[in-house]
Order: sequence, then C-alpha cells, then structure tokens
Amino acid sequence: MAAQKDPQQERQRRGARIQSRIRGLLLGLALGETLGAARGAPPEAGPLRAGVSTQLACFTAEGVIRAMVRGQHKGICHPPGVVLHAYCRWAALQGIEAGRMRRRWASHQADRVWPDGWLAGVPALAERRGSAPATVQALSRIENPHSVIATPSRGCHALTRTLPVAVAGPGWSRQAGEFAALTHGDEAAQSAAVQAAVLLHHCLTAPLPDTPGDPADRITRQALSAGIAALPDGRGRGSGEEHERLSTALRYAVDRPAELAVLALLAPDATAPAALLGGLYAAASFPARGQLEAALRFAANAPDGDSVACVTGALLGAVHGAEALPTPLLSRHELAWVLDTLARDLTAQLEDSPSGSEYIKGWDPYWWDRYPGW
Repeated sequence: MAAQKDPQQERQRRGARIQSRIRGLLLGLALGETLGAARGAPPEAGPLRAGVSTQLACFTAEGVIRAMVRGQHKGICHPPGVVLHAYCRWAALQGIEAGRMRRRWASHQADRVWPDGWLAGVPALAERRGSAPATVQALSRIENPHSVIATPSRGCHALTRTLPVAVAGPGWSRQAGEFAALTHGDEAAQSAAVQAAVLLHHCLTAPLPDTPGDPADRITRQALSAGIAALPDGRGRGSGEEHERLSTALRYAVDRPAELAVLALLAPDATAPAALLGGLYAAASFPARGQLEAALRFAANAPDGDSVACVTGALLGAVHGAEALPTPLLSRHELAWVLDTLARDLTAQLEDSPSGSEYIKGWDPYWWDRYPGW
C-alpha cells in the first residue's frame, strides 16, 4: 500500500522547485551573457562583470514585481508603463538624460527620493556595461506619458532584457512583446520576445525526472518542443514562418548538435530573432543537466555570443534550476546576489503577495518601500 503524501510537504517541495527554476532563469541569463562577452573564455580569477542585457533584465524583473504590487493595491495597472519607468530608473543611474528622466517621473513629487526602490542602490547597475543603442535612443526621447519613443530596431536587447517576464506566467507572454515595443518598433523583435517568454514558461513548468538516473536531456527538448507547439501559428503576433524557423532550429539540435556552422547559420547577427534561434539551438544541443557550462561556452562562439549565450543560459537554467549552474563561475558574478534576491522576491510576490492588497494587510511592512507600485 503506497504511503500517503503529506500535502504541506508537497507544497514546500513544489515551492522550492519553482524558486530554484526562477533563480536558474535569472542567474543563467546573466552568466550566459558574461561568458558570451568573453567568447567562452572568462578570466581565471576575479569578479565576472555583468553585461547591459543583465542590467536591463534586473529592472524588468523589478518592474514586473512593482506592476503586480500596483495591481493588487490600486486595482488597475498598465504593466508596460511600470516597466518603462523601471528602464528610466536604469537610464538615470547610468547618467542618460537624468534631468529629463527626473522631470518625467519625479517633478510632481518633490519629497520623494528618485530613483526609488532597493535596486537603485546597487552600484554595479550604475556602471556602463556595454552598449544598448536602441534602448538608450528611445529612452532619451522620454517626455510625457503619451510620447512614442520606440526606434525601428530589431536588436537583441528587445529580447534579452524581457526574458524575466516568463516568470509571471503564461498570461504575461504577450506583455513581453509590449515591453520590447517600448523601445524596439520592429515586429520581428517583438515577436521573438513573445516566443522566448512562451518557451521559458514551458521550461519553468517542465516535469522533473522521477529518479536521478532518468534522462534529463529529454525534459529539455520536450519542454522546448511543447513551447514551440504552443506558439501562434500565423494568427496575431508570430507568423507561421517564424514558427517553422524555431522548429528547424530544434531539429538541427537533434540531428546535427553543437555544430558551429549551424550556430552561425541560425544566429548570424545581433538581432532578437537570431538570439532566440541560436539560444534554442545551443540549449537543445546540450540538453542534459551536467552540460550547462558546455552549452554556454558553445553558444559564446556565435557571431553575437553575448545574446545567444544569454538566451541559452535562461532556457537551461529554467529547466534544471540554479543548482545546475557552474558554481566556480556563478560565485564570481558581480550581480549574482542581486539576481538571486530578485528571483526569490519574484517567487514571494507570485506565491504570497508580501505587501498584501488594497483590502488585505500584508505580512512584510517594508515590501512597498522595496517595490513601490508605480
């Protein structure tokens, strides 16, 4: 007779698995971008520097939490507007049109410290970590709530910075495209952001192996296959042609895994669609838990290794969890603690709403100060 499972233990285990995978997604994207920038050969000692995609992804994650907080306390929220505010805080910290940012967001609240929230106090987020020209150009145009600032860019940052949106659940997948559209007007870039969010959702929710000896490589490829199948097939955002390209990348990974020529064919440039195709191919070429570092080093060989390895790390981290990431490298990453904190806070917001709501008192009196709902 099978022993009955303790419901409380099952909830705790489920929560631990979810948190590990959310941590894996955020930490994986950061480590991937860093290894990609180093072409797979980072320095042997010393801190590993974050890239600009990782900085922006931090503010996406923070913006998602703040949008949820606002929705619960105000009853209404436009998440893209809250995330745009997050990107403007990043820009202000970077010294990009800081005066214009302050006039746009804080001129009517003279008594408020701005930029606000705990993330604004992280020194590494105020340091230049590479170029994000389309994002910077768009944010530099910020004036009023109704201004259109997006450029026609198809650049990879439309995708890499929006990867954390997948954590919020399938209902937010379309929001990934809207977050990308804040600065990148190209429809293919926006579509790639949506597709990445769907794939990552399926990686985050993929079933675990029944025993440690089960082939975990099947889980990765099955999750990616299920994600592709769930994408739009030509209706709305995401065309049938884009769907077929993703399916082809997955077939290449099965039939011709880890070939540099295939990687260069799928990801020839620094665009959002190339980052997604290359990251998908690299992740599915090295699908097993113990292959995660090898996958990142392979992805780093793409023409734009930063973005491809960033996507690869997010996909595999979401499947296998944070514990699968290489400790010797991860422990040296300058934003590892920041990303780990954001991941844990995302989990807490999704599972337990620490600040409560308009009608229910929260259990954490400092949550609103950490994540003001605006």
